[in-house]
Amino acid sequence: MQTDARVQADVRPEAAETEPAVETERRPWGSFERFTLNEPSTVKIIHVRPGQRLSLQRHRDRAELWVALDPGAVFEVAGRRILPEVGERVLIRAGDAHRLGSDGPAVRVLEIAFGHFDEDDIERIEDEYGRA
Repeated sequence: MQTDARVQADVRPEAAETEPAVETERRPWGSFERFTLNEPSTVKIIHVRPGQRLSLQRHRDRAELWVALDPGAVFEVAGRRILPEVGERVLIRAGDAHRLGSDGPAVRVLEIAFGHFDEDDIERIEDEYGRA
């Protein structure tokens, strides 16, 4: 007998006005969270060295969902500074200025991009490495 509890979610965030709902499925061994299902998306794990941060940037053609994988991540999104707990999710809408950094230790963040993904879509507003 399989116990299979599901929480159904709509994960079509093309407009990305709200955080895409995540489907959780429970199984006898535990559970999993599904962030997308048969949707165009790009998934990355971003590694940030201790005390470093990425450019303050924005994208025209994609929204991003960040999930903190380690303690010490710093999310800057649309003028807000967020110190997420491990597992906390934050939506970055297309056009929002955002930056990811480390508040000390090396951190990893899961990034799921929705929309057209192209690294050339990055508009750097500020950059500590001379790329703005």
